[in-house]
Amino acid sequence: MKKSIEQCLKVCNGQIGQVFPNFAASKLQSLDLSLNNPKLTSEIVSDTARFSETIDSLLLGRPGIGGFLEHRSLYQRSPQYWGEEPRCIHLGVDIWTAAYTQVYTPWPGKVHSFRDNRGYGDYGPTIILKHIIEGMVFFTLYGHLSRRSLNNLRFGQTIDKNQPVGELGDFPENGDWPPHLHFQVMTDLLGNVGDFPGVVTQAEQDFYETICIDPQLLLTFK
Repeated sequence: MKKSIEQCLKVCNGQIGQVFPNFAASKLQSLDLSLNNPKLTSEIVSDTARFSETIDSLLLGRPGIGGFLEHRSLYQRSPQYWGEEPRCIHLGVDIWTAAYTQVYTPWPGKVHSFRDNRGYGDYGPTIILKHIIEGMVFFTLYGHLSRRSLNNLRFGQTIDKNQPVGELGDFPENGDWPPHLHFQVMTDLLGNVGDFPGVVTQAEQDFYETICIDPQLLLTFK
């Protein structure tokens, strides 16, 4: 199923809308948040204001992008990622830009679920859309939104391509992160509602790679 959907998205590339229609590809800055980035010390990432300032200094006023299957140590800032084996593999793509920037859907869909996943280091306000391509179902997740993005939503609500989904939140309402969108694409929600793992352990990576599509197949820029 995953490979078939990926192939359809590649073939339909010219029909895919833009999650951030005002972003030019030439202005996007690749942002490495892996454990190899020496600027992401535990002292900095544990203080969201300093973390946000560091992100801004790395981007120099440009939007940032990256993170699919990136191995990150920064999640140790939050106990929810601790465990016998820490969660450290990022399953989505992050797009870093100013709080309250509007987010759009790249493919026609319906609201599957939404929730404010409160808690330090969590998604904060989250929306999941259900899509169909060539008779096959896939889902997109939009995390770290503003709380008002959840206002007036209803289950099953249709959201057409290039229509607003919500807006980026600021910390602490967005799960206490520097402003960014966590964008993730899945073929199966595994029974989750309003939430889905965005970071998994290395032992879980192989399984989640079977249902998580590279989000960049749905990220087009002018």
